[in-house]
Amino acid sequence: MSMWVFGYGSLLWNPGFDVAESVIGTLPGYARSFCMRSIHHRGTVERPGLVLALDQQETQACEGLALKVVAGQEAQTLAYLRERELISSAYVEKELNVHLTDGQDVTALVYVIDEAHEQYCGGLPLEEQAQIMAHAIGGRGPNTEYLYNTAEHLTSLGLHDPALEWLAARVREIAA
Repeated sequence: MSMWVFGYGSLLWNPGFDVAESVIGTLPGYARSFCMRSIHHRGTVERPGLVLALDQQETQACEGLALKVVAGQEAQTLAYLRERELISSAYVEKELNVHLTDGQDVTALVYVIDEAHEQYCGGLPLEEQAQIMAHAIGGRGPNTEYLYNTAEHLTSLGLHDPALEWLAARVREIAA
């Protein structure tokens, strides 16, 4: 059986593993949201940034990319993703059903936010999110880079995320 990973943020533009196939897909019951404080990759403990996470919301659905792992590389891909995504245990690893645009339904590895974790910050106003992201820098670089890359890749895939597009435009204004 093939291993699939659902990308909705940095996995869109930096999967970090070999991808055999990528198909646009929809994950029901979750919304892409800057609801996780980043204290490692895009911020610090003293000045946290914000990164995307999947926030469980029954009436929502998140569009992203289902990434099929190259056969034979499942174990190393899983180890890599766990090291990358579970750095602070704010994400929970799940296997969830993703509807692909080619008509398939696949079970994909998905990282969703743990709402009980101290890094969870769902519901921040967009302006507050923009102010945080405009200034935060972490071990993998500026928070702005993460935001801009994600926004550009969603647009290039034809996926529309109004909140993320607003944030990218607003952060560019603040940074200017």
